[in-house]
Amino acid sequence: VLSGEMCGICGFAWEDKKLLRQMADIIEHRGPDDHGYYTDKNISLASRRLSIIDLSKKGKQPIFNEDKSICIVFNGEIYNFQEIKDKLSAKGHRFYSNTDTETIVHAYEEYGEECLQYLNGMFAFALWDSKKKKLFIARDRHGIKPLYYTFLKNKIIFASEIKSILVNREIKRTLNHEALHYFLTFRCNSTQETMFKGIYKLPPAHYLTYQNNKLKIKKYWEQNFNPL
Repeated sequence: VLSGEMCGICGFAWEDKKLLRQMADIIEHRGPDDHGYYTDKNISLASRRLSIIDLSKKGKQPIFNEDKSICIVFNGEIYNFQEIKDKLSAKGHRFYSNTDTETIVHAYEEYGEECLQYLNGMFAFALWDSKKKKLFIARDRHGIKPLYYTFLKNKIIFASEIKSILVNREIKRTLNHEALHYFLTFRCNSTQETMFKGIYKLPPAHYLTYQNNKLKIKKYWEQNFNPL
């Protein structure tokens, strides 16, 4: 299996351990090796893990920083994580695993949302900053790893696959005719829309923050194409 080939993440902006487990169970095929959960009154995060880097128990997700104020669930691979880790270690960050996942946590501590500028890889992750009560979700530059989201009563829900989101029976399963039109016309859908109305794709090279019931989406990278 190629490194980072599969893993699954999901979560939402409130606490419900039963729903979280149901959402994670339905994407078990993405990560059959391990599972992990984190909840508090403001957030629920889950991971289904396919063990590739650091096969030990230390690689179990969610992964935390030193004081456990920041945690992350991650799908993908950061190719230059050792280089980033060395720089962060020199700055005083302490690592307890040899995972590329933990590197993102410390990079966020050091650089904030700008940490994305340092990451070379394919990824989708959700990071919870408990001090700021902020959810930070990002997707790699070319959208290799999937990430979908929607809202229920002004609260965000996200997952690696739409069927994980649809586990919540309160979410309406309404056909999105615009997305269907794009698919039948072009055999693909290059917009943020999905076949389900109200469920969206986080675009490649974008990140999302959810804080104080407010959502912000920002592009963090642009493809520069200079033809000869």
